[in-house]
Amino acid sequence: MSTGESWRTRLWRWGFNFFPAYRGTGGRVTYIAADWKEIRVTVPLNWRTRNYVKTIFGGSLYGAIDPFYMFMLIKILGPQYVVWDKTAAIRFRRPGRERLFARFVVTDADLEEIRQGVAAAGKYEKFYTVELSNRAGEVHAICEKGIHVSGRVGGE
Repeated sequence: MSTGESWRTRLWRWGFNFFPAYRGTGGRVTYIAADWKEIRVTVPLNWRTRNYVKTIFGGSLYGAIDPFYMFMLIKILGPQYVVWDKTAAIRFRRPGRERLFARFVVTDADLEEIRQGVAAAGKYEKFYTVELSNRAGEVHAICEKGIHVSGRVGGE
């Protein structure tokens, strides 16, 4: 599915990783597809992300994955749509005692569903699930994100 990184998305990746609010989570963006339909993130266990019991802070896990579906849809759908995070829920399944990985994907079917929903009702809510897993694929946390999308008033 991935289209490879472009110079533009590589610059965006570097920007995310140097932006103080994102950098503070301890997460790092490792890949942004040229078409914005895939983003990959990693969260290491290190002195910045480790809590008192020597596992990754829950706040670091959530903070590292928080902005991406909203940002992806803003970039893909363009200025004729308004996109906002609306809801989020995270479930911790096992302690993060090693580097964790997350992959965000927006499909063509998702985009069609969103566009049809907005065309029919003026707004639409799309729900995405993202997992934070170790290299072996064991899921450590699951986050559900609810994204609100509406048509921009007056087509501005």
